[in-house]
Amino acid sequence: QVRLVESGGDLVQAGGSLRLSCAASGIIFSIARMGWYRQAPGKQRELVADYTSGGFTNYADSVKGRFTISRDNAKNTVYLQMSSLKPEDTAVYYCNARRSRPQYDYWGQGTKVTVSS
Repeated sequence: QVRLVESGGDLVQAGGSLRLSCAASGIIFSIARMGWYRQAPGKQRELVADYTSGGFTNYADSVKGRFTISRDNAKNTVYLQMSSLKPEDTAVYYCNARRSRPQYDYWGQGTKVTVSS
């Protein structure tokens, strides 16, 4: 059974920092593309950052320079370090694990981040 469990969401003031974690089980973590997505109220889910098994990272323009994605394959965990948080970063943040061969696409339950102004 595949599980992605996010943690670290909280209420924080603008300008503050948070670190989100996503612990994965049931998959071969080291070969998965791991990503963080977010969904704000009334908006579509969007990619925040992802980290390929080959070590490449990709960020949404809105978070470049403020957020950093990292992964620890020994711990089957992916992290999202968020700094200089803005009210517009308020959303539920979801962890995603995907791979094309074999094909799979799994989601966590989400962790809520609220940034107050």
